[in-house]
Amino acid sequence: MTDERTSATLPHMCGIVGYVGNRPAVSIVLDGLRRLEYRGYDSAGIAVVDGDVVLTEKRAGKLANLEKALTERAADGIATGCTAIGHTRWATHGGPTDRNAHPHLSGDGRVAVIHNGIIENFARLRAELEAGGAEFRSDTDTECAAHLLAAEMRALRESGCADGPQLLAEGMRRTVRRLEGAFTLLAVDVLVPDAVVGARRNSPLVVGRGAGENYLASDVSAFIEHTREAVELGQDQVVLITPAGIEISDFQGNPATGKDFHIDWDASAAEKGGYDYFMLKEIAEQPQAIADTLLGRLSERGDIVLDEVRLTDQDLRDVDKVFIIACGTAYHSGMVAKYAIEHWVRIPCEVELASEFRYRDPVLDRSTLVIAISQSGETMDTLMALRHAKEQKARVLAICNTNGSTIPRESDAVLYTHGGPEIAVASTKAFLTQLVACYLIGLHLAQIRGVMYADEVASVVSRLQTIPDQLRDLLAGMEDVRALARDLKTASTVLFIGRHVGFPVALEGALKLKELAYMHAEGFAAGELKHGPIALIDQGTPVVCVVPSPAGRGVLRDKVVSNIQEVRARGARTIVIAEEGDDAVAPYADHLILVPRTPTLLAPLMTTVPLQILACEIAAARGHDVDQPRNLAKSVTVE
Repeated sequence: MTDERTSATLPHMCGIVGYVGNRPAVSIVLDGLRRLEYRGYDSAGIAVVDGDVVLTEKRAGKLANLEKALTERAADGIATGCTAIGHTRWATHGGPTDRNAHPHLSGDGRVAVIHNGIIENFARLRAELEAGGAEFRSDTDTECAAHLLAAEMRALRESGCADGPQLLAEGMRRTVRRLEGAFTLLAVDVLVPDAVVGARRNSPLVVGRGAGENYLASDVSAFIEHTREAVELGQDQVVLITPAGIEISDFQGNPATGKDFHIDWDASAAEKGGYDYFMLKEIAEQPQAIADTLLGRLSERGDIVLDEVRLTDQDLRDVDKVFIIACGTAYHSGMVAKYAIEHWVRIPCEVELASEFRYRDPVLDRSTLVIAISQSGETMDTLMALRHAKEQKARVLAICNTNGSTIPRESDAVLYTHGGPEIAVASTKAFLTQLVACYLIGLHLAQIRGVMYADEVASVVSRLQTIPDQLRDLLAGMEDVRALARDLKTASTVLFIGRHVGFPVALEGALKLKELAYMHAEGFAAGELKHGPIALIDQGTPVVCVVPSPAGRGVLRDKVVSNIQEVRARGARTIVIAEEGDDAVAPYADHLILVPRTPTLLAPLMTTVPLQILACEIAAARGHDVDQPRNLAKSVTVE
């Protein structure tokens, strides 16, 4: 596995490809999109500059749908242009339909734009553009960028600027200075036929350097068959590619440089970003996934913003009980949510396995809020539990990663996690983004019900926004965990213990080990040890202990330390996860894993990550297929 990983090789969400050169661009761009299919998508499209027109084609569904449409219209010249941009979309704003697929055109049809990310201020921009006469043809935030860029290009031309590649670059710079959020944008203009312009902020974009041709993509795998020479763009940079060269500037127009690198992976390794497994890549993507989930969630007034709400504030004030329904890893995120919701909102919250929920005849009514958590939005157990809740007149709020899937469609409100596709069967970034979504819903309920003020909510959100950087620091120091995993590969059993939010973390750690390494692993509430499970402890039994912060819950932390002493006295090999600065726990740890300091309720965002890596590396050391464990599927669509 190479150590030369760059942010440009960590794709998330949509696939983006741009090409300019002297060969027909459609086949090159389509080929690039095919190599990005592994990331998951729900629609695809392409725009080609051909003579004095921009020709576009886009279709919901798989690339085969797009290719069929392109074949049917080959006679109109779409296959002959040498400048093109292409896109595979993972729906965020607007459902996965033909009209919402990228590219999006300006009103005059001259400018085409594709986009990865979320434009936070799109609602304000759209209102402004519509007031100025722009007509929108989609539900997306991306279309704002197409109309804005076209307006900037018109203004530049009217001011006397000559058409040419530099005009396109300046138009993009003026456009992105008006955008808030995270984005990668690519655009073409029919009046600038031999150029593609790109821009990035908090979203990956990499340049492929060719001979008489150049490429732009969200992932090097898109162009690896054509060139191995690449340039990683820095934050807040605009890049202009023409057949003759590559020009980079910052958003203000000052000359800038990217980071040149040579790609020494094959195509398969490039898909995985240089990692041995998709799971390791997705663990590394978690900081960005959390940042994406938080994007645009706090309004200018300080309110939490959901994606779709068909409930009034009064509906939520009337709620007197919350049920959370989910399966597997999502169930563990719901267990964490219970602590947060009861603490912040001060109403009862129960967490139920979706497969058991309707069979026990739960007591539900119009004042019950059911939160359904599902990565795919198609989990059959959760869907059937949701429908049972709806039949009992309960209100349903969905947490989901897949726009337009069944569970969000059948719910009264939705919060999408925007975590991007997960390829590995074992969930990693889905779990952390579900945790963030649960926190946001808890804050939303607390604010609407008057339990927390806007400034208190903003303070928690601000603390959440520091998590991605802390996670990056944590992930950079996991070599000791990897070495420990190799040492544990022959263990017959591993036990996990925790209290409070550390208990669901223990359950999740055990589940990961069962899924991936096919080992006996159990998670327990640490206080339950003396009620039976301590009999499992034998000489050398590995016990992973999740220790709470001494700052927020000192008594809780002391109880866990006592539990560690109990198992150690009986011969256990203790693997202790504690926060930095908790030196007092070190004497009781055979292996100490330190994580950044975090408020108690948010701690699972940190303490879960070493357990993900531990399970992945143990499985790899035992020779198992980490991404496709036996007997398991990514989405369980049967009961």
